[in-house]
Amino acid sequence: MALIVQKFGGSSVKDADHVRNVARIITETYRKGHNVVVVLSAQGDTTDDLIAKAQEINPKASRREMDMLLATGEQISIALCAMAIEHMGYQAVSLTGWQAGMLTNSAYSSARIKRINTERIQRELDKKKIVLVAGFQGINKYDDITTLGRGGSDTSAVALAAALHADLCQIYTDVDGVYTSDPRTVKGARKLDEITFDEMLELASQGAQVLHNRSVEMAKRYNVNMEVLSSITGNPGTKVKEVVKKVEKTHVSGVAKDKNVSRLALIGLSDQPGIAFKIFSMLAKYDINVDIILQSIGRDASKDISFTVARSEGRHAKELLEENQEAIGFSTIELNEEVAKVSIVGAGMANNAGVACKMFEALFSAGININMISTSEIKVSVLVEERDADRAVQVVHDRFFDEFGSNS
Repeated sequence: MALIVQKFGGSSVKDADHVRNVARIITETYRKGHNVVVVLSAQGDTTDDLIAKAQEINPKASRREMDMLLATGEQISIALCAMAIEHMGYQAVSLTGWQAGMLTNSAYSSARIKRINTERIQRELDKKKIVLVAGFQGINKYDDITTLGRGGSDTSAVALAAALHADLCQIYTDVDGVYTSDPRTVKGARKLDEITFDEMLELASQGAQVLHNRSVEMAKRYNVNMEVLSSITGNPGTKVKEVVKKVEKTHVSGVAKDKNVSRLALIGLSDQPGIAFKIFSMLAKYDINVDIILQSIGRDASKDISFTVARSEGRHAKELLEENQEAIGFSTIELNEEVAKVSIVGAGMANNAGVACKMFEALFSAGININMISTSEIKVSVLVEERDADRAVQVVHDRFFDEFGSNS
């Protein structure tokens, strides 16, 4: 008998029929003799609807009260699913984040899990009940409800799997696994049977939306056995693990796109030591994360630095730098919000020469200009114009994955 944690996203429980389907999947697992803990997201567009309601009342509502409001979405899901399971003749209990012992820090709207007290969950499992836990939420030291931010339900599921020493953590989505690219927009995308934690983490960080990067980081840290699969098809999914078979033969595992990008350029900087430190320490002070950085060779006692941030942070970063223009010492600042990042990821790239060249060749052949480049052992990212992003993903994917599904 195994302990299995199952997570279902909002699209999997968006209406009554989908809730019944999820209840069927859960009870089928339970009937096989397994203990089952389930983490659910809010139904469909519930979270967006709740945010809209808050905007009607107070556009500047505190993060504490927003967390109190948004946490109700997941509570609706777990209660309805528990009712569906009970209607099928099985015992189930729904638990909010705090009832499940999910203890977090006090960063409202982006809380981090500190530890999980699993005693309540274990008691319910000992009673042979199916346990349903509200994802995306916990409680802080002030007994206030907190939410975990984007991808919070994935993080809740992996954290519970780690704390409970679960045998498997299944992440159910609206696609039946991890693909070489988004199958909804990229022709020829194919499902991977398995992928490494490092590759999945890079894909998630570069814009792939199957799993959130925080959940993959946690799964890697605690070696949680993961599988991504569909709540609709019932087909075998993609296993995410430390080592996969024939990894050395795999040059590229996937192509990802991220349109949540802005590019800032500081022109006419003094070519003196410490300038980069001044810029990026200032941004770090205000929790603005920087991704790709490009610095020109200094000429005529000046240089330029370009870098990317999340689009939501672009204007804030520009304002901060403008306010400190004299202290930093630059002549001009430019903000471009019409760019996108396209990345290839693969654990075998480090030992295979010419992978980046093939990517650049594909973009050149399609007449797509590259603005910036960033590389690591298992990733190459390029910044392109946003209008070219979808086409860039397709031509790069075509270059590495031919019609027969081979990876060259």
